[in-house]
Amino acid sequence: MLRKSIRYVVLPEATLESSLEAFLEELQYLDRTDDIETTLVIFPNHFADFDEYLDLVEVAETLASDQGYDGIYQVASFHPDYCFADSDNDDPANYTNRSIYPMLHILREDSITKVLENFPDPEGIPQRNIAFAQHKGLAYMQLLRAACI
Repeated sequence: MLRKSIRYVVLPEATLESSLEAFLEELQYLDRTDDIETTLVIFPNHFADFDEYLDLVEVAETLASDQGYDGIYQVASFHPDYCFADSDNDDPANYTNRSIYPMLHILREDSITKVLENFPDPEGIPQRNIAFAQHKGLAYMQLLRAACI
C-alpha cells in the first residue's frame, strides 16, 4: 500500500523572506500532521547560486532552532551545484546531494532514529554513499541525474 508520506511544496516565486516563511509553515504543518514523514520545499526558479542557497540553508536551520525545533526536525540540503567543502566540483561524491532544483528537505528526527536502529553501521552511510559515487564515476552520476530531467 502506498503511504503517501512525502509532501512536496513548490515555490515558483521565492525570496529569502518568503522561503523562510514557507519553511516555518512546513515545520508547523508537520507538527499538526503525523502521517507526513518528510517535506521537500522546492525552489525551481530561485537560489540557483550555490552560495546564496547555502545562506538560505543556514538561516533556515537557525530559524528552526530559534523556534524550538532542535531534536524534532532536521534539514537536509540539495542543490544542482552542490559541492562538499574541500571537494572539487567534479567529484562524483557531490552528486549524492545534487538535485534538479534547489530544495530544503525536512525530516522528522524520531523517524530517522527509528530507521537507523535497525540499519547496520548507520554512521558509515555517508562514506558508503561517497565511495559508491566515486566508484561509479562522474559520467555515471551525471547520467543518473540527467535521467531525472
